[in-house]
Amino acid sequence: MKLHLVDATFELFRAFYSRPPRRAPDGRPVNAVQGIVDSMLSLLREPDVTHIGAATDYVIESWRNDLFPGYKSSAGMDPDLLAQFRDAERALEALGMAVWPMVADEADDAIAAAIDRFGSDPRIEQIVICSVDKDLGQLVASDRIVLRDRMRQITYDEAGIIEKFGVEPGSIPDYLALVGDSSDGFPGLPGWGAKSASAVLAKWKHLEDIPPSALDWEVPLRNASRLAATLDQQRADALLYRRLAILNRDADISNTPALDSLEWRGVPRDEFVALCDELGFDTVRERVHHWAE
Repeated sequence: MKLHLVDATFELFRAFYSRPPRRAPDGRPVNAVQGIVDSMLSLLREPDVTHIGAATDYVIESWRNDLFPGYKSSAGMDPDLLAQFRDAERALEALGMAVWPMVADEADDAIAAAIDRFGSDPRIEQIVICSVDKDLGQLVASDRIVLRDRMRQITYDEAGIIEKFGVEPGSIPDYLALVGDSSDGFPGLPGWGAKSASAVLAKWKHLEDIPPSALDWEVPLRNASRLAATLDQQRADALLYRRLAILNRDADISNTPALDSLEWRGVPRDEFVALCDELGFDTVRERVHHWAE
């Protein structure tokens, strides 16, 4: 079997900004909710989707904000988007999917925790992470755990991650610590870019392994001395940024006690129809291809 793990927060953001505004009969915004329902119904139609879980982080803020005040938050978010997280979680549940609504952690952490909990089950042939989030690249392993860009129809296995970023999956947090991650709100180190970070980390893997002197790097970079000086002076910042990028495999997904809890058995008719009536999704129910018995 394959286990599909969905970054539902990414799906919600994408749907919100790609669809025209729409409101439920009571006036609340629902364009992103309809978008994620449409997206999940398409995914559930794929023949190899038998076990699936979706993670959200409607609180936005997490323990990472306590470590670094500049980390991403809900400040400045469109209120119409923020207002749709709860309904999105309800919609995913109404589709018959297991849902992990994160509060202390983020959606990516829930996906990491699910891989840690279920990944060793011999029944799983492959785990497919449905997201384009760079953070999740650290979870990829050989061709058994892969990252799938559903929009572009590209799947990244371990070789694909190395080709895309120039480093192995295990070095992704170190890579992000150096180059920064604008979507998460931490800047990286001045002067370090994708080319220099991948060149150095391809050789040395992790921040603490990088020699303090550029003369020992064995990497042909013209500005190596300046980069080494920056890393030496701002090493504490780099280690903090890496801590922000490392996913928490202990995130709470206790509402899913076993792999069998992730088996998709179809859409619960009464629950889903009631939700469609509430949100004004008059035609969405016609797209359901398999109702739960």
